[in-house]
Amino acid sequence: MNYRSFGGLDYRPSALGFGCMRFPSVDGKLDEDGAVKMIRRGVDRGINYLDTAYPYHDGRSEGIVGRAVRDGYRAKVKIATKMPIWLVKTASDFDRLLDEQLGRLGLDSVDFYLLHSMGKDEYLRLKALGVLEWAEKAMASGRIGRLGFSSHDGFEGIKYILDDYDSWVLCQIQYNYIDSVGEPGTKCLKYIASKGVAAVIMEGLRGGSLVDPPPPIQRIWDRAERPRKAADWGLQWLWSQPEVSLVLSGMSSMGQVDENVSSAEASRPGLLDSRELALFDEARAEYKRLTAVPCTACRYCMPCPNGVDIPRNFGIYNDGIRFDKGEKARGDYAWMLQAMKLGLARADERAAACVGCRACEAQCPQKIPIAAWMDQLKATLGEGKPFVTSLG
Repeated sequence: MNYRSFGGLDYRPSALGFGCMRFPSVDGKLDEDGAVKMIRRGVDRGINYLDTAYPYHDGRSEGIVGRAVRDGYRAKVKIATKMPIWLVKTASDFDRLLDEQLGRLGLDSVDFYLLHSMGKDEYLRLKALGVLEWAEKAMASGRIGRLGFSSHDGFEGIKYILDDYDSWVLCQIQYNYIDSVGEPGTKCLKYIASKGVAAVIMEGLRGGSLVDPPPPIQRIWDRAERPRKAADWGLQWLWSQPEVSLVLSGMSSMGQVDENVSSAEASRPGLLDSRELALFDEARAEYKRLTAVPCTACRYCMPCPNGVDIPRNFGIYNDGIRFDKGEKARGDYAWMLQAMKLGLARADERAAACVGCRACEAQCPQKIPIAAWMDQLKATLGEGKPFVTSLG
């Protein structure tokens, strides 16, 4: 295993971290015994960072991690879990939730505690409730080691959070070679590193979408002098950047564990040469060509007065076309409604909530006919009608 730097901490994380949100299932049921074996296989091969969270696998992931680190494995790993900030209503919830999570894990403490999926607005709300003072007391008592946050916000939102508090040790962002020029993007990765904060990467393979690319993308990889599987290309692109502290992978089979560990063993900053990096430029351009809605996720259209997350809807739709995974896109769209029912979102953020007021369209730099596209998204993602690449 190769090990990397972790911000300003005296800790060398494995290049590959184990993301504990895609464990295997057998006959439709979560295979807890298999998940424990997978985690231990990864640790035996050098993984020393486990990432879980309160809602993963309907609340069962933390318990599985707790089982996996028995029998001497706890001393071999750092454990990160996350506060479900959407469940925080009052300051008393901070201790209540951490107590519940430590109970699930069967531990007295965790090494890293992240505020989960936190944008600027959520940060300001939690800060007003005293979350930073609470976290410092929790660190002083030893219940949590260090504080970090994960975010799907854009660069400016993440920058604000980083600049507002000096004791963050890690920031977890979605980042891959497709998202590098969008939000939060490479600019954000470099800014995190410039603050002396560890950059932990999630969705490095876009939830598996980059593992099985459509034929136009595969033909690009087939031209490389050094052959690699598509997943290895995506991972090596991340590890080639020295600002990346570690890359999380949510693995769901023992074969995936072994393949990803082998990729990590071969990784190092600067591994890819100029010709290989040029292939990524081609692949990125091809994915852009396959994009139906020219949304750059600048979020100028937001907030929507009816609660629609316009860029997210467009992202789901575009991914269904770019990666030829229509059913996955429909599943992601359906999850948005489920998220509201579970309290993970404040409102129905789907295209279905659009009323066609067009307040967003005047703000869109790309001049996208957003309301018309929302009607198309409702039909395609909500009703199962075919994907289209342009409005008729």
